[in-house]
Amino acid sequence: MFILALSPILWLVIALSVIKMSAWKACIIALIISLAAGMGVWEMESVRAVESVLEGVALACWPILLVIVAAIFTYNLTLHTKAMDTIKDMLTSVSHDKRVLILLIAWGFGGFLEGMAGFGTAVAVPAGMLAGIGINPILSVSVCLIANSVPTAYGSIGIPLVTLANVTAMDPVQLATFTSIQLGVLTLLCPWLIVITAGGGMKALRGMSMMCLGAGLAFFLPELALSMFVGPELAVVAGAILTMGAIVFIAKKFPVDDEEFAMPSQAGKSISTSKAINACLPFILIFIFLLFTSKLVPPINSFLMQFKSAVPIYNGEGGAPYTFVWVNTPGVLILLASFIAGSKQGAGFGEMLKLLGSTINGLKFTMITIIAVIATAKVMGYSGMTNQIADTAVDFTGAAYPAIAAFLGSVGTYITGSATSSCVLFGKLQVMASQAIGASEAGQAWVAAANATGACAGKMISPLTIAIGSAAIGVKGADSQLLAFAVKIYIPFVIFMGLVVYFGLSIVG
Repeated sequence: MFILALSPILWLVIALSVIKMSAWKACIIALIISLAAGMGVWEMESVRAVESVLEGVALACWPILLVIVAAIFTYNLTLHTKAMDTIKDMLTSVSHDKRVLILLIAWGFGGFLEGMAGFGTAVAVPAGMLAGIGINPILSVSVCLIANSVPTAYGSIGIPLVTLANVTAMDPVQLATFTSIQLGVLTLLCPWLIVITAGGGMKALRGMSMMCLGAGLAFFLPELALSMFVGPELAVVAGAILTMGAIVFIAKKFPVDDEEFAMPSQAGKSISTSKAINACLPFILIFIFLLFTSKLVPPINSFLMQFKSAVPIYNGEGGAPYTFVWVNTPGVLILLASFIAGSKQGAGFGEMLKLLGSTINGLKFTMITIIAVIATAKVMGYSGMTNQIADTAVDFTGAAYPAIAAFLGSVGTYITGSATSSCVLFGKLQVMASQAIGASEAGQAWVAAANATGACAGKMISPLTIAIGSAAIGVKGADSQLLAFAVKIYIPFVIFMGLVVYFGLSIVG
């Protein structure tokens, strides 16, 4: 029974890692396998099977795919209006030290792109920028793989954690807070590891201690604060913005001057304040809109939350009406901010609609993949397959189950290339397993959050992420080198996370 329950996931491992099948095709077949097993072995009624698939489609489309489309559209719009060129010029004018530029672009700007767009942009764009200013291409992707690890849980305006909250029926604020705490030490260590990698060893830390400490604290503290008081949507965005500010401040006030790591002077263009603000306007408006419609501003939040509809889709045991929030949802707010900013940057409404259409077209296979994955997870959950996997995992590991919770999350991201998909695949399983070992409600949320933290580790070694990085630098055959490097970081990362989750559970409950 356990193997049958696990069959959709085993198929994905084989299809994506061995057969090298396209993700969207593999995920559709996984859905078919889950339906066959759910109805044939777990005796799920056909009408309930259809309802579970429809609920998965609803969740995938609103809000998950809406956020993804909106976030990628925003990024594409900055390319279309040339705003991204201005942002690149601003970043590369900060310092002539290779380590500082790598930290600023890979860690600061990469974290910002992950928080705003995700889905590979945080590896592809910074890696391309670094290679473009003369950094070794393989090194450019390597540092970006490290930098993209811990922000992954909050990618695309927090959609992995928002999704985790949806599939587990837990408070997103609590999940985001626990995720920040679990990732805390690694978040603080990441800048140090990036600099060591950038400079080829411990010698690279010469004169960089203040920079690394400031970059770690500036990222972690806002992330934790936003997670605790607002939720996952803006946590990494705020952390990345303050990190870039901290790096620039330290670079200007305490300049690093080490000949070994000096780079040729970048031909800097003078950028006025108004031009800089205009280039960053889409991101500024998104930040303002999401902040002022959050629970930090109750009157606005309460008013906008009135516009919602609760629709009964799955009517079997354990089902509940699915709520569509029509206005106060990140995807809608991001699109609104982007259209306003795009018009200020000179893009016509027709141009932006055409760009939105091309963005949707470019994401069509991603959409199919996510819809199929979420529908599969719904079928597995409602049929009892997920419960079977959880029971077996607990029987095998007993009270030590939390030690492997992050590892499972990393496997989900390794398979799919997406922290969101990993949370869909294993989020409910994590809750069921933690219930089986007697964890309190807070303890269940702690273990569920481990799925998101584990997903951060899996993102580094995901074939999809590595392929994106390799494509960004245009180096053929780089995938194997990058994977060999990433595995060395992944193994201690996931072991450390297992220890954090296991011992942390005794404190949380």
